[in-house]
Amino acid sequence: MVVLNKIYTRSGDDGTTALGNGDRVAKDAARVEAYGTVDELNAFVGVARLKSRKETDVALARIQNDLFDLGADLCRPDNDADQDAESPPLRMVQQQIDRLEQEIDIMTGQLEPLRSFILPGGKKLAARLHVCRTVARRAERLTVRLAEAETVNITAILYLNRLSDWFFVAARMANNGGKDDVLWVPGANR
Repeated sequence: MVVLNKIYTRSGDDGTTALGNGDRVAKDAARVEAYGTVDELNAFVGVARLKSRKETDVALARIQNDLFDLGADLCRPDNDADQDAESPPLRMVQQQIDRLEQEIDIMTGQLEPLRSFILPGGKKLAARLHVCRTVARRAERLTVRLAEAETVNITAILYLNRLSDWFFVAARMANNGGKDDVLWVPGANR
């Protein structure tokens, strides 16, 4: 259980922060950039929820919880030699990806196939979900970059990849089942 009695500790005043295993690293370290962007994504999901209806809101609430799991995964090095058997690090699991894929398949089954790329926009919720999609892609890129230098749970990367797909399809659903998608017209302003 987490207990936060004091929000500021001054321990980060020197430009470092603690990872989940207690190691201190620079606040701009690749690992901190990755899980910090996941936190940013979670905040954008919270904004999207302001305009979501029940079924979408329930799914977004699950995603927010998953994003906290993902942040916990990323803030604890995967090769941590000090792993406690009684309190193992929280890691993303395949079941979380499977759920996203099932939801994507259900939503996609209700949409007409795309015949053009779409521009981010349309309804307010759709536009907010497109922002979530792009931040998820950035989090994915940063996590891939982290994985080039350090050991990372591959399931974390796969989750982010699938999550951005989920946001894309959910944005289409929010655009009146794709009817209000804003289509890209190549060269339209030449």
